[in-house]
Amino acid sequence: MESRYKRVFAAIDGGDTQQIVAEAAVRMAAENHASLCLGHVVDALVAEASSQDMSKLTAGVQERIEHDLAELLDEARKDEAIPSVELRVMAGSVTETLGNVIIPDFDPDLVVCCKRGLSGIRYAFVGSVSTYLIRNMDCDVLVVGKR
Repeated sequence: MESRYKRVFAAIDGGDTQQIVAEAAVRMAAENHASLCLGHVVDALVAEASSQDMSKLTAGVQERIEHDLAELLDEARKDEAIPSVELRVMAGSVTETLGNVIIPDFDPDLVVCCKRGLSGIRYAFVGSVSTYLIRNMDCDVLVVGKR
């Protein structure tokens, strides 16, 4: 049976949902013998407001994510069904950086993300990454829920 997906991308948020998204993406990559990329965007507006060095900030965030997902990433990297595993962390506008830089550069067949469950007012102002991805990606998007 031919694999449906060859490249799986996981949009992780660095918060309480990243484990759920990463687990789903690893499972989909293994089942399809697909390459895997996990991506996270550090919101540049927040970083700039606090006058932080972007390169140090993104490096620190990447280290924290590598640490938080160490066991899962190690298993994925050892899984012969997954040809490659990478983690990309960049700073910028979350939807613009995901949608115009990180995801297109990886060119996935499947994007995995999580619905955050924002309140109606907050959603009206900041939107939703999962909604953005559903509307703008030229591939399948799997939205997983919080457990």
